[in-house]
Amino acid sequence: MHRKLHVAVGAVLAAAALVPGTATAKKPAHPQWTVFATGLNNPRGLTFGPNGDLYVAEGGLGGSATTTSAQCTQVPAPIGPYSGGNTARISKINRKGVRTTIAQGLPSDQTSQPSGSLVSGVADVAFVRGRLYALESGAGCSHGLLGTNNSILLVRPNGKTKEVANLSDFEKAHPVAHPEPDDFEPDGTWYSMISVRGDLYAVDPNHGEIDRINPKTGEITRVVDVSATQGHIVPTALAYDRNFYFGNLGTFPVVPGSEQVRKLTPSGKIKTWADNLSTVLGLTFGPHHRLYVLESMTKPGLPGPTQVGSGKVVQIDPSGKRKEIASGLTTPTAMTLGPDGALYVSNLGFGGPSPGAGQIVRITIPR
Repeated sequence: MHRKLHVAVGAVLAAAALVPGTATAKKPAHPQWTVFATGLNNPRGLTFGPNGDLYVAEGGLGGSATTTSAQCTQVPAPIGPYSGGNTARISKINRKGVRTTIAQGLPSDQTSQPSGSLVSGVADVAFVRGRLYALESGAGCSHGLLGTNNSILLVRPNGKTKEVANLSDFEKAHPVAHPEPDDFEPDGTWYSMISVRGDLYAVDPNHGEIDRINPKTGEITRVVDVSATQGHIVPTALAYDRNFYFGNLGTFPVVPGSEQVRKLTPSGKIKTWADNLSTVLGLTFGPHHRLYVLESMTKPGLPGPTQVGSGKVVQIDPSGKRKEIASGLTTPTAMTLGPDGALYVSNLGFGGPSPGAGQIVRITIPR
């Protein structure tokens, strides 16, 4: 994602481990949400499948494999050099909150030790016509894993995966207008993916782009170069409701209220739709065209102990009226709407290689 995010969230997760009731609590400190599932490794994007079960992308636990500058361009220090391993996975969680592994052994990377050994891997999952697809973000030579690529993967029922589209190669062949030189990742740091009318749409926060992928042919098409008009805003979460919408993380230190949700029109124009938001990492639409925004950290300054429990979910009506519906979350990373009408959020979703610390929490939407 953004280099300052990698450094910063390590402090948040370390602080979370010191706060009773944050990482392992069965009952939250805030009544708006309950823990639905535990035992996840850096959980990220999530979606409900046709069978009503919840599918979760997991960043994994990184690894020790490395590459050198003689093999490929490395990510600049202090975030690089990366190391990696095949520890990412995709989990299915049934209605009782029981987790089973759907696919495993997928690329997972981690930043340098001085920057916190922060982990990325499978970033998101989505269904197209009953088939499960995954967005791989922890692969690539620049992430310590020679012979791998960030890509769109088809996940077969037997757990095997097939590369559908090579995102690493596409980005190298189609650079954006204004990449950030001191914060550049050659293979990208893909984050969010949604399915719309049979195609997949994915966003890379580091390069600042949104692309369309045909899951049948693997063809990749640039929808919009966000960097060309918005600069290095670090776009993250995608949602669709007659138009595309995307939120942005921004840069650190956190300035509460400095980030936005932007609308992307069919003509390719980007317009600010909602402002006065902070560190947006999740978007999803609910009934009555209401948008739910996941704010990962909402207190001013650098992440650390003061940011533990600062994550929130805000409901925004089409009129612009907004209401906070949940608080007390710690480094939440993604959100989806369940078939039961509740929101499901990946909590404690960004940290180092600590097995099983991640959660999925359930938020009841007030009437």
